[in-house]
Amino acid sequence: MAKYLDPRADLTFKKVFGEHKHLVISLLNALLPLADDEQVESIEYWPAEKVPSRPLKEKDSIVDVCCRDNKKREFIVEMQMTWTDSFKNRVLLNASKAYVAQSEIGEDYDGLQPVYALNFVNSTMNVDSEGYYHHYQLVHHANSKEVIPGLQLVFIELPKFKPQNLGEKKMQVLWLRFLTEINAKTQEAPAELLENPDVCEALRIVEVAAYTPAEMRAYDKFWDNVSVAKTLENARRRSEEKLKVAEAKIAETEAKIAETEAKITETEAKLVNTVKRMKDRGFSAEEIADITGLTADEIEKL
Repeated sequence: MAKYLDPRADLTFKKVFGEHKHLVISLLNALLPLADDEQVESIEYWPAEKVPSRPLKEKDSIVDVCCRDNKKREFIVEMQMTWTDSFKNRVLLNASKAYVAQSEIGEDYDGLQPVYALNFVNSTMNVDSEGYYHHYQLVHHANSKEVIPGLQLVFIELPKFKPQNLGEKKMQVLWLRFLTEINAKTQEAPAELLENPDVCEALRIVEVAAYTPAEMRAYDKFWDNVSVAKTLENARRRSEEKLKVAEAKIAETEAKIAETEAKITETEAKLVNTVKRMKDRGFSAEEIADITGLTADEIEKL
Protein backbone atom coordinates (compact mmCIF):
# COMPACT_ATOMS: atom_id res chain seq x y z
CA MET A 1 0.00 0.00 0.00
CA ALA A 2 1.45 3.36 -1.08
CA LYS A 3 2.00 6.19 1.40
CA TYR A 4 1.61 9.74 0.21
CA LEU A 5 2.84 13.22 1.03
CA ASP A 6 0.51 16.21 0.98
CA PRO A 7 0.58 17.76 -2.55
CA ARG A 8 -0.02 21.26 -1.14
CA ALA A 9 3.49 21.48 0.33
CA ASP A 10 6.21 23.47 -1.44
CA LEU A 11 8.28 20.39 -2.29
CA THR A 12 5.46 18.23 -3.61
CA PHE A 13 3.45 20.93 -5.40
CA LYS A 14 6.52 22.05 -7.35
CA LYS A 15 7.51 18.48 -8.18
CA VAL A 16 4.06 17.77 -9.60
CA PHE A 17 3.31 21.03 -11.38
CA GLY A 18 6.72 22.70 -11.61
CA GLU A 19 8.56 19.78 -13.23
CA HIS A 20 5.86 18.13 -15.37
CA LYS A 21 4.53 20.45 -18.05
CA HIS A 22 1.65 18.22 -19.12
CA LEU A 23 0.34 18.10 -15.55
CA VAL A 24 0.29 21.88 -15.04
CA ILE A 25 -1.36 22.19 -18.49
CA SER A 26 -4.06 19.77 -17.35
CA LEU A 27 -4.48 21.77 -14.12
CA LEU A 28 -4.76 25.12 -15.93
CA ASN A 29 -7.30 23.83 -18.44
CA ALA A 30 -9.38 22.28 -15.67
CA LEU A 31 -9.41 25.21 -13.24
CA LEU A 32 -9.24 28.37 -15.35
CA PRO A 33 -12.28 29.89 -17.12
CA LEU A 34 -11.02 29.03 -20.62
CA ALA A 35 -13.28 28.40 -23.61
CA ASP A 36 -12.71 25.30 -25.74
CA ASP A 37 -10.70 27.30 -28.28
CA GLU A 38 -8.61 28.93 -25.50
CA GLN A 39 -7.20 25.74 -23.97
CA VAL A 40 -3.50 25.72 -23.04
CA GLU A 41 -1.55 23.48 -25.42
CA SER A 42 2.08 23.89 -24.39
CA ILE A 43 4.00 25.89 -21.79
CA GLU A 44 7.45 27.03 -20.77
CA TYR A 45 8.32 27.70 -17.14
CA TRP A 46 9.47 31.18 -16.18
CA PRO A 47 13.19 31.57 -15.50
CA ALA A 48 14.00 31.87 -11.79
CA GLU A 49 14.82 35.58 -12.01
CA LYS A 50 11.34 36.38 -13.36
CA VAL A 51 9.37 34.68 -10.57
CA PRO A 52 7.93 37.37 -8.21
CA SER A 53 9.87 37.76 -4.97
CA ARG A 54 7.99 37.59 -1.68
CA PRO A 55 8.52 39.17 1.74
CA LEU A 56 10.34 36.94 4.22
CA LYS A 57 7.15 36.40 6.25
CA GLU A 58 5.43 34.88 3.18
CA LYS A 59 8.22 32.64 1.93
CA ASP A 60 7.07 29.64 3.97
CA SER A 61 3.33 30.02 3.39
CA ILE A 62 3.06 30.49 -0.40
CA VAL A 63 3.98 27.97 -3.09
CA ASP A 64 4.12 29.10 -6.71
CA VAL A 65 4.62 27.80 -10.25
CA CYS A 66 4.81 30.31 -13.11
CA CYS A 67 4.73 29.64 -16.86
CA ARG A 68 3.87 30.99 -20.31
CA ASP A 69 2.03 29.12 -23.06
CA ASN A 70 2.54 29.02 -26.83
CA LYS A 71 0.11 31.96 -27.23
CA LYS A 72 2.36 34.02 -24.89
CA ARG A 73 -0.29 34.10 -22.16
CA GLU A 74 1.21 34.24 -18.66
CA PHE A 75 0.11 31.95 -15.81
CA ILE A 76 0.89 32.35 -12.11
CA VAL A 77 -0.22 29.37 -10.00
CA GLU A 78 -0.05 29.71 -6.21
CA MET A 79 -0.89 27.62 -3.18
CA GLN A 80 -1.54 29.99 -0.25
CA MET A 81 -1.36 28.17 3.07
CA THR A 82 -2.48 31.16 5.16
CA TRP A 83 -4.73 34.04 4.16
CA THR A 84 -5.06 37.74 4.83
CA ASP A 85 -7.09 40.25 2.83
CA SER A 86 -3.86 41.95 1.74
CA PHE A 87 -3.00 38.86 -0.36
CA LYS A 88 -5.56 39.96 -2.95
CA ASN A 89 -3.55 43.12 -3.44
CA ARG A 90 -0.32 41.13 -3.74
CA VAL A 91 -1.87 38.78 -6.32
CA LEU A 92 -3.13 41.76 -8.34
CA LEU A 93 0.28 43.45 -8.09
CA ASN A 94 2.20 40.40 -9.33
CA ALA A 95 -0.26 39.76 -12.15
CA SER A 96 -0.04 43.43 -13.17
CA LYS A 97 3.77 43.26 -13.14
CA ALA A 98 3.65 40.22 -15.42
CA TYR A 99 1.29 42.05 -17.78
CA VAL A 100 3.44 45.19 -17.92
CA ALA A 101 6.63 43.17 -18.38
CA GLN A 102 5.38 41.92 -21.77
CA SER A 103 5.75 45.35 -23.34
CA GLU A 104 8.97 47.10 -24.26
CA ILE A 105 9.06 50.90 -24.72
CA GLY A 106 7.42 51.80 -28.02
CA GLU A 107 5.96 48.31 -28.60
CA ASP A 108 2.45 48.01 -30.02
CA TYR A 109 -0.07 47.38 -27.21
CA ASP A 110 -1.97 44.93 -29.44
CA GLY A 111 0.73 42.38 -28.65
CA LEU A 112 -0.08 42.22 -24.96
CA GLN A 113 -1.55 38.88 -23.89
CA PRO A 114 -3.71 38.06 -20.85
CA VAL A 115 -2.23 37.13 -17.49
CA TYR A 116 -4.00 34.50 -15.39
CA ALA A 117 -3.41 34.16 -11.63
CA LEU A 118 -4.72 30.84 -10.29
CA ASN A 119 -4.67 30.85 -6.48
CA PHE A 120 -5.46 27.86 -4.29
CA VAL A 121 -6.31 29.13 -0.80
CA ASN A 122 -5.86 26.61 2.01
CA SER A 123 -8.17 28.55 4.34
CA THR A 124 -11.43 30.49 4.14
CA MET A 125 -11.05 33.88 2.50
CA ASN A 126 -14.71 34.80 1.91
CA VAL A 127 -16.95 34.03 4.90
CA ASP A 128 -19.98 35.65 3.24
CA SER A 129 -20.04 33.26 0.29
CA GLU A 130 -20.73 29.52 0.22
CA GLY A 131 -19.03 29.12 -3.15
CA TYR A 132 -15.39 28.07 -3.33
CA TYR A 133 -14.60 29.40 -6.84
CA HIS A 134 -14.06 33.16 -7.22
CA HIS A 135 -13.26 34.64 -10.65
CA TYR A 136 -12.28 38.31 -10.91
CA GLN A 137 -11.78 40.31 -14.11
CA LEU A 138 -12.20 43.85 -15.42
CA VAL A 139 -15.82 44.31 -16.52
CA HIS A 140 -18.08 47.22 -17.43
CA HIS A 141 -20.00 48.39 -14.35
CA ALA A 142 -23.41 48.38 -16.09
CA ASN A 143 -22.80 45.65 -18.68
CA SER A 144 -20.83 42.67 -17.39
CA LYS A 145 -20.56 41.26 -20.92
CA GLU A 146 -18.08 44.01 -21.79
CA VAL A 147 -14.74 42.69 -20.52
CA ILE A 148 -11.16 43.98 -20.65
CA PRO A 149 -9.34 40.63 -20.77
CA GLY A 150 -5.86 41.68 -19.63
CA LEU A 151 -5.99 40.33 -16.06
CA GLN A 152 -7.91 37.33 -14.77
CA LEU A 153 -7.69 36.32 -11.11
CA VAL A 154 -9.10 33.05 -9.78
CA PHE A 155 -9.20 32.18 -6.08
CA ILE A 156 -10.21 28.67 -5.02
CA GLU A 157 -11.03 28.07 -1.35
CA LEU A 158 -10.01 24.46 -0.83
CA PRO A 159 -11.81 24.00 2.54
CA LYS A 160 -15.16 24.78 0.85
CA PHE A 161 -14.74 22.28 -1.97
CA LYS A 162 -17.44 19.57 -1.80
CA PRO A 163 -17.34 17.41 -4.97
CA GLN A 164 -20.47 15.42 -4.15
CA ASN A 165 -22.62 18.55 -4.24
CA LEU A 166 -21.29 20.02 -7.48
CA GLY A 167 -21.43 19.40 -11.20
CA GLU A 168 -18.13 20.82 -12.42
CA LYS A 169 -16.03 19.46 -15.22
CA LYS A 170 -14.58 16.05 -14.44
CA MET A 171 -10.93 17.14 -14.43
CA GLN A 172 -11.67 20.10 -12.17
CA VAL A 173 -13.20 17.73 -9.62
CA LEU A 174 -10.32 15.26 -9.89
CA TRP A 175 -7.57 17.86 -9.43
CA LEU A 176 -9.34 19.48 -6.50
CA ARG A 177 -9.88 16.07 -4.91
CA PHE A 178 -6.15 15.38 -5.39
CA LEU A 179 -5.30 18.64 -3.59
CA THR A 180 -7.83 18.22 -0.77
CA GLU A 181 -7.98 14.46 -0.11
CA ILE A 182 -4.39 13.27 -0.48
CA ASN A 183 -2.12 13.68 2.54
CA ALA A 184 0.01 11.70 5.01
CA LYS A 185 -3.14 10.15 6.50
CA THR A 186 -4.38 8.73 3.20
CA GLN A 187 -4.76 4.97 3.58
CA GLU A 188 -5.65 4.33 -0.05
CA ALA A 189 -6.04 6.69 -3.00
CA PRO A 190 -9.63 6.92 -4.33
CA ALA A 191 -10.25 4.76 -7.38
CA GLU A 192 -11.51 7.75 -9.40
CA LEU A 193 -8.12 9.44 -9.02
CA LEU A 194 -6.16 6.31 -9.90
CA GLU A 195 -8.23 5.78 -13.04
CA ASN A 196 -7.24 9.14 -14.57
CA PRO A 197 -3.75 9.03 -16.19
CA ASP A 198 -2.70 12.57 -15.21
CA VAL A 199 -3.90 12.42 -11.61
CA CYS A 200 -2.55 8.88 -11.23
CA GLU A 201 0.88 10.14 -12.33
CA ALA A 202 0.62 13.00 -9.82
CA LEU A 203 -0.15 10.44 -7.12
CA ARG A 204 3.00 8.49 -7.98
CA ILE A 205 5.02 11.71 -7.74
CA VAL A 206 3.83 12.38 -4.19
CA GLU A 207 4.47 8.84 -2.92
CA VAL A 208 6.75 8.88 0.12
CA ALA A 209 9.03 6.27 -1.46
CA ALA A 210 10.03 8.76 -4.18
CA TYR A 211 11.71 11.19 -1.74
CA THR A 212 15.16 11.26 -0.22
CA PRO A 213 15.76 11.76 3.53
CA ALA A 214 16.91 15.33 2.82
CA GLU A 215 13.70 16.04 0.90
CA MET A 216 11.63 14.59 3.72
CA ARG A 217 13.35 16.92 6.19
CA ALA A 218 12.57 19.86 3.89
CA TYR A 219 8.96 18.65 3.65
CA ASP A 220 8.62 18.46 7.45
CA LYS A 221 10.26 21.88 7.85
CA PHE A 222 7.73 23.39 5.43
CA TRP A 223 4.80 22.22 7.55
CA ASP A 224 6.53 23.42 10.72
CA ASN A 225 6.89 26.85 9.13
CA VAL A 226 3.26 26.82 8.03
CA SER A 227 2.18 26.03 11.59
CA VAL A 228 4.26 28.93 12.89
CA ALA A 229 2.83 31.27 10.24
CA LYS A 230 -0.73 30.23 11.11
CA THR A 231 -0.06 30.67 14.82
CA LEU A 232 1.31 34.17 14.25
CA GLU A 233 -1.56 35.09 11.94
CA ASN A 234 -4.16 33.80 14.43
CA ALA A 235 -2.45 35.76 17.21
CA ARG A 236 -2.52 38.90 15.04
CA ARG A 237 -6.22 38.43 14.30
CA ARG A 238 -7.04 37.88 17.97
CA SER A 239 -5.12 41.04 18.85
CA GLU A 240 -7.02 42.99 16.20
CA GLU A 241 -10.34 41.62 17.49
CA LYS A 242 -9.44 42.60 21.07
CA LEU A 243 -8.40 46.04 19.87
CA LYS A 244 -11.71 46.46 18.04
CA VAL A 245 -13.63 45.44 21.18
CA ALA A 246 -11.61 47.90 23.28
CA GLU A 247 -12.12 50.69 20.74
CA ALA A 248 -15.85 49.97 20.67
CA LYS A 249 -16.02 50.18 24.47
CA ILE A 250 -14.08 53.47 24.44
CA ALA A 251 -16.41 54.87 21.78
CA GLU A 252 -19.44 53.74 23.83
CA THR A 253 -18.04 55.39 26.99
CA GLU A 254 -17.26 58.61 25.12
CA ALA A 255 -20.79 58.65 23.73
CA LYS A 256 -22.23 58.25 27.22
CA ILE A 257 -19.99 61.04 28.55
CA ALA A 258 -21.07 63.31 25.70
CA GLU A 259 -24.72 62.48 26.40
CA THR A 260 -24.27 63.23 30.12
CA GLU A 261 -22.49 66.50 29.38
CA ALA A 262 -25.30 67.48 27.04
CA LYS A 263 -27.87 66.76 29.75
CA ILE A 264 -25.88 68.80 32.30
CA THR A 265 -25.65 71.70 29.87
CA GLU A 266 -29.37 71.46 29.22
CA THR A 267 -30.11 71.39 32.98
CA GLU A 268 -27.84 74.37 33.64
CA ALA A 269 -29.55 76.32 30.87
CA LYS A 270 -32.95 75.58 32.37
CA LEU A 271 -31.73 76.62 35.83
CA VAL A 272 -30.35 79.93 34.51
CA ASN A 273 -33.63 80.60 32.75
CA THR A 274 -35.59 79.77 35.88
CA VAL A 275 -33.48 82.11 38.06
CA LYS A 276 -33.86 84.95 35.55
CA ARG A 277 -37.63 84.49 35.48
CA MET A 278 -37.74 84.47 39.29
CA LYS A 279 -35.72 87.71 39.39
CA ASP A 280 -38.08 89.29 36.86
CA ARG A 281 -41.04 88.37 39.06
CA GLY A 282 -39.51 90.02 42.10
CA PHE A 283 -38.22 87.04 44.06
CA SER A 284 -35.50 87.99 46.55
CA ALA A 285 -32.03 86.43 46.46
CA GLU A 286 -32.82 84.60 49.69
CA GLU A 287 -36.02 83.12 48.22
CA ILE A 288 -34.27 82.05 45.01
CA ALA A 289 -31.46 80.46 47.03
CA ASP A 290 -33.96 78.59 49.18
CA ILE A 291 -35.83 77.24 46.15
CA THR A 292 -32.88 76.45 43.84
CA GLY A 293 -30.13 75.61 46.33
CA LEU A 294 -27.80 78.15 44.76
CA THR A 295 -25.62 80.50 46.81
CA ALA A 296 -26.09 84.24 46.79
CA ASP A 297 -22.89 84.72 44.75
CA GLU A 298 -24.06 82.15 42.13
CA ILE A 299 -27.41 83.87 41.85
CA GLU A 300 -25.71 87.26 41.49
CA LYS A 301 -23.63 86.04 38.57
CA LEU A 302 -26.64 84.75 36.61
